[in-house]
Amino acid sequence: MNKFYLTNAIAYANAGPHIGHALELVQGDCLTRYERGRGKDVKFLIGMDEHGTKMNQTAKDRGIQAQELADESAQLFWDIAKNLGLAHDIFIRTTDDLHKRGAQKIWKLIEEAGKFYEKEYEGLYCSGCEVFVLEKDLVEGNCPNHNRAPELLKEKNLFFKLSDYSDEIIRLVESDELKILPESKKKEFLSFVKDGLMDVSFSRPKSTLPWGIEVPGHEDQVMYVWCDALSNYLTALGYADDAPEVAQYWPADVHLIGKDIVRFHAAYWPAMLLAANLPLPKAIYVHGFVTSEGKKMSKSIGNVVDPAEVLEKWGREAFRYYLLREIPSDDDGDFSWDRFAALYRDELQNTMGNLIRRVVSMTIKYLDARVPEGDEADKEIEAAWSKYHEKMESFEIKQALEAMIELARFANGYVEDNKPWVLAKEGNQERLEVVLGSLLKACRTLGEMLKPVIPDSAGKILDQVGWEEVVLGEPLFPHVDLD
Repeated sequence: MNKFYLTNAIAYANAGPHIGHALELVQGDCLTRYERGRGKDVKFLIGMDEHGTKMNQTAKDRGIQAQELADESAQLFWDIAKNLGLAHDIFIRTTDDLHKRGAQKIWKLIEEAGKFYEKEYEGLYCSGCEVFVLEKDLVEGNCPNHNRAPELLKEKNLFFKLSDYSDEIIRLVESDELKILPESKKKEFLSFVKDGLMDVSFSRPKSTLPWGIEVPGHEDQVMYVWCDALSNYLTALGYADDAPEVAQYWPADVHLIGKDIVRFHAAYWPAMLLAANLPLPKAIYVHGFVTSEGKKMSKSIGNVVDPAEVLEKWGREAFRYYLLREIPSDDDGDFSWDRFAALYRDELQNTMGNLIRRVVSMTIKYLDARVPEGDEADKEIEAAWSKYHEKMESFEIKQALEAMIELARFANGYVEDNKPWVLAKEGNQERLEVVLGSLLKACRTLGEMLKPVIPDSAGKILDQVGWEEVVLGEPLFPHVDLD
C-alpha cells in the first residue's frame, strides 16, 4: 500500500510546549516529509490531550474552566507547530465532538466483547502519569517520573480485561508484527510484560473527576484519560462517522512517542484494538528525553529551554537542524547553546553553505552559469543515498544526516583536490567541466537530502543549483548575532 500514516503523541494540555514537544514534532514532520518525497500518500497527525485529573486541577488552581485552559494550551501548541514549519494534516483535540463520539464508539465495541467489569478499587494514583501505580515502583514513596507522592484513591470503576491480552501482545511484539524501535525499547517492554499484564481501571467517577468523556450507558462515569487519549489516532480519521479516510489510512504505520509512555501504546492500545476487533498499528518509534547542558531540565536550576526562545534567536531552520542532527532519534540527547552555535557554524555555514556558494560562484564565473555533466562523485553520492535511506527507514535520523554531512565533506575535499580555479587558469576546459559538474550533482543531492530536515533552506539550495543553470542567491545560513 502506497500510504504512510504517522501520529505524534498528542500533547497534554495543562502546560505549554517544551523542547521535548518540539523534538517529537520535528521528528514526525521529518519522517512524513521524507515519505512524501518518496511518492507516498501521507497523513500526519498531531494534537492535544485535554481531559484528566491534571487538567481539572490546573484549571481549578488558576480559577478558570477546564475548557478555557484547553483552548489556551491548544493555541500555544498550534503556534509552535506553525513556527516550526510543520506540514501536518490533522490537529486533533480530544474535546472535539468527532473525537468524543469516536471514543465512545470504540468503548461500545470493547463492552460488546465482554471486556469490561465493575470493581471497587483502592490504590495509589499519580495524577502526573494519569495512572494507578504500584508501591514497589515508587522511589522513596514518590513517582519516579514526577518526584511526588501519589494519592490514595478508593473508587468503583469499570475495569478493562487487559490481562486477557498478555500472551498475544508478547507474541506481536516479539515477532515484530507490532514493531518497537529502537530494539532497546522493545527489550525493555518485553521485560516489563513478561509476568503478564494486570487489568486496568478504564473509568473514573464523575463525582471525583467531572472533566472527561462520558462512558456510554454509565452516566456517572467518565473515561480514563488514556482510554480516551489513545483512541485519537483512529477517531481523528473520522472513525465516528465511518469516513473513507479510515479505510484509506488505518492502521497507522508509525506511532511516534516518548519513552515514558511505551506501555500505554504497546499494551493498552493494542489490547483495546484487539478487543474491538480493529487492526493494530504497524510500528511504535520511541524517542528519548532532552536534557539541558548535561542536566535534567529544572526551573530551580534555571536550565529549562523554551522552544520559543530558540526560535526567536536562531529561526526554525537552525532549530530543526539541531534537533534532528544532534539529538539521537532513539535515545536521550542534550541541548547546549554552545553546541548549537558550533553546529550551525561548522556544518550549516561552513560545510554546506560555503560549499554551495563556492561551487555556484565558480560555475557562473567559469561556465557562464551553465551546468555541465560530471560523474566523479557518483560513487560517493550513491553510498550516501544508500546509508541515508537505510537510516531514515530505521528511525535513525541523526545517522541519516551523518551520511549527508559525509557527502558534503567529500565535496569540500574534492574542491581542494581539483582546484577548479587552477583548471580555468590553465585553460583545461574539459576537466573543469567534469569537476564542476560532479560538484553540482553533489550539491543537488545535499539539497534533496535536506528537504525533510530544513525544507526552506533545501528549496533555496535547489533553486540555486538547477539542472541547466545556476543562480547565486543570498547566503543560505547567514551570521547570527547573539549579543
